[in-house]
Amino acid sequence: MKRLDELTALDLPAAVARPAYDRHAVATGIVHLGLGAFHKAHQAVVYDAALNGGDLRWGVLGASLRSRGVRDQLAPQGGLYTVTARDGDDAQTRLIGALQGVLVAPEDPAQLVAAMSDAQVHLVTLTVTEKGYKLDPAAGALIHDDPDLAADLKSLDRPRTAPGFIVAALAKRHAAGLKPFTTLSCDNLPHNGSRLREAVLALAAHHDPALRDWIDTHGAFPATMVDRIVPATEEADIAALEARIGLIDRAMVKTEPFSQWVIEDRFVGERPDFAALGVQLTDSVAPWEDAKLRMLNGAHSGIAYVGGLAGIEFVHQFVALPAGRAFVEGLWDESAETLSPPPGLDVPAYRAALMGRFANSALNHRTRQIAMDGSQKLPQRLLAPILARLDRGLKVDTLALAVAAWMRWQEGRDDNGEAYVVDDPLAPRTAGSGNLSAGGARGGLLAIDAIFPPRLAEHPGFRKTLIDALAALRAKGARAVIEDRFG
Repeated sequence: MKRLDELTALDLPAAVARPAYDRHAVATGIVHLGLGAFHKAHQAVVYDAALNGGDLRWGVLGASLRSRGVRDQLAPQGGLYTVTARDGDDAQTRLIGALQGVLVAPEDPAQLVAAMSDAQVHLVTLTVTEKGYKLDPAAGALIHDDPDLAADLKSLDRPRTAPGFIVAALAKRHAAGLKPFTTLSCDNLPHNGSRLREAVLALAAHHDPALRDWIDTHGAFPATMVDRIVPATEEADIAALEARIGLIDRAMVKTEPFSQWVIEDRFVGERPDFAALGVQLTDSVAPWEDAKLRMLNGAHSGIAYVGGLAGIEFVHQFVALPAGRAFVEGLWDESAETLSPPPGLDVPAYRAALMGRFANSALNHRTRQIAMDGSQKLPQRLLAPILARLDRGLKVDTLALAVAAWMRWQEGRDDNGEAYVVDDPLAPRTAGSGNLSAGGARGGLLAIDAIFPPRLAEHPGFRKTLIDALAALRAKGARAVIEDRFG
């Protein structure tokens, strides 16, 4: 069977939507750091729509900061790939042409810095996950003992980190008399724009205080909220797509029909006409961000750990269980009371829509995929609403159960005895704690202040609720616990 590329794409079935523009006439106006499935299914689709609308300034140069896997998938296809939005039996496929190339940063860091320094680049966007910012989740300061960041603190001749590449490129632009680009975080973390700005300014100040001041004065780091469920692509997905379109697409992504992007309206130069492309521009992203992190992402984390411990493979299988659905509703009952909904957000309708998205069986969203990097995700998804409720004297029983499930997950073996790898940057500190006890939970995991703020770790009511939930999970198993509480 033939591979998707610029020539074979001409033979795609008529049902596959294709670019309406000449890809060879597109300028690269965006560099994206951390090219992966989410960017390909979310931001790149918006840029492709801008190109389809006739504004050819918004081609994307993607960069992988680690592996060559994404580049090796896309290069034989000329940067082309498909996005398939699935809902039940319905599948809508679209060919995306916005990617103009893919770099693997470790192979030639200077090439990526030069690309970011080009005058026609107006946006640098990121999906590098929480750990890619090299910031301590609790203190917000640079993690100086991170080996890649330590190398960037020593020299930016060959950057290794996202903040390192940004500072190096901004330094070149400053020296050349160019304006800075707008730097746009598209990661799921609270105040992502300000956190990225803090990392960049701290690294710049270490190397050149004058550069730091120039970035602070003239740069822009808008906050964003991004929302689209993008499960990992599997071989079965590639085979199913091949049967439908007659071509092999090794770079395909699958997703859901829903997509949302909210951006703080603060840029330093040119930008796509985001509003015309369905992106919400706002003065304050925080209320949207809190709703998404605490409702969608918080529930996802709860499902990942409770479901993962119970041996439940997919999100839709978890919410198909009456007790599983009730557990999610219980999480939402607690988290929703901590929100300040922005105008236009109907929380009951939002909850109903989220449950429908979770129940989409066509996505096959694996609980173990969501369980990755939990130490980086817990603070904003579960611990923030817990703190807000405790400050008001409210109970946190369901939220604490989700946190206890994360603690139990660190033991590396589910309730059926199946072993798994705890995939987390703090795994050396969190994993393998199979002898957790009440004292162990308090003195071990709760003592990691990069995850648990001291005032939460030391809160006697929270500790007791957490330890009781952990004991129940270890004694009965996760499925029995939610069936007892919510069945």
